[in-house]
Amino acid sequence: MTEARFKAAFVAMTPDADPDRHRCIVRTPMYELTSILVKNEEEAIWMCKELVEEDGVQSFILCPGFTNKGVAIISEAVGEGVSVNVARGDGPSNVIARRAMEEAGFFSRRG
Repeated sequence: MTEARFKAAFVAMTPDADPDRHRCIVRTPMYELTSILVKNEEEAIWMCKELVEEDGVQSFILCPGFTNKGVAIISEAVGEGVSVNVARGDGPSNVIARRAMEEAGFFSRRG
């Protein structure tokens, strides 16, 4: 008999992502968290759908870079029984994060 776990996934976008390589799973007896990096919202859509179908993920936490439209498309793609949330910061935190991302080249690279 396998133990029941709550399965969630954190999905973040970065232009140099390879979701087959850039992922990890952390497990406790009650919780399983998959962290995965994707290049863009289009890649996130099929990746989220795959995580639900193949791994039984029940809840997603999306990085702040996702648009409202992208969140809606992901929510539709994974179905009504799956939770989709977005991690959003306050104004000052968003400015700090954007500055760090600019310094890392997030907005000048092409994936």
